[in-house]
Amino acid sequence: MDEHKKYTSANRAAWDVSAPLHEVGETWQRLLAEVAKADFSTFDETLWETLADVGVAGKRVVQVCCNNGREVLSLSAMGAKTVLGIDQSDAFLAQARKLAHLSGRKCDFLCADIYELPEDIPGDFDLGLITIGVLNWMPDLKRFFDAVSGLLARDGMLVIYEIHPFLEMFDPSAADPFSPSQSYFDRGPHANEDTITYDGSDGGQGPVSWWFSYTMGEIVSAAVAAGLKLECLKEYPHSNRETEFDIYEDRKAQIPMCYTLVLRKER
Repeated sequence: MDEHKKYTSANRAAWDVSAPLHEVGETWQRLLAEVAKADFSTFDETLWETLADVGVAGKRVVQVCCNNGREVLSLSAMGAKTVLGIDQSDAFLAQARKLAHLSGRKCDFLCADIYELPEDIPGDFDLGLITIGVLNWMPDLKRFFDAVSGLLARDGMLVIYEIHPFLEMFDPSAADPFSPSQSYFDRGPHANEDTITYDGSDGGQGPVSWWFSYTMGEIVSAAVAAGLKLECLKEYPHSNRETEFDIYEDRKAQIPMCYTLVLRKER
């Protein structure tokens, strides 16, 4: 088996097991209640403003690793002409289609490994979106950005809103959570046998999944090598990941916790 396929297949199995945990509770019920609203959005202020500056209305948009489609539907509510959500988890895409049906919005979803996209998928999207916790699941950053770049039209834009790689150095559950527990240059892979959750809850043991760490230089360089021109990089001191990382916010010596990266396809 291809080395990358070993990791992506394992991660797909882990996400499929995780999916039922995300279809219960207050967050899911809130999605069901609000998804049909004209102003529906699950974007925080940082991402909403970044997308508004780039422009969404009237554009053909693709989201890579769209999970349960809540952000695909948020893009549609912002006025996107069409939106395609790509994810390799059938279980999460089943939730996405359920939310899309309730919303009344026309969105498309594709179940596919980003490294093995169908040959007939369009390569003319005006805007691509990658959000929280996508890059660290990818065993090969260069191939990933090559695939994403291939989805965009010339002059198409890519917006990334991600966990800052500096934050990967810290473990909020450690005895001393404010001392680095991992080298900034530790690439991984890191095996995880806990069921994936977003809210910090204990989902119990699940299929092994694999997490990779990349420096900011590696992320930007891989994107540029794929024909994407850097338009804007902004770093922020707030957390956009699991709630246990909130302890690093609002400190006197503040660390970078997340970032937005805006790129344009040149070729």
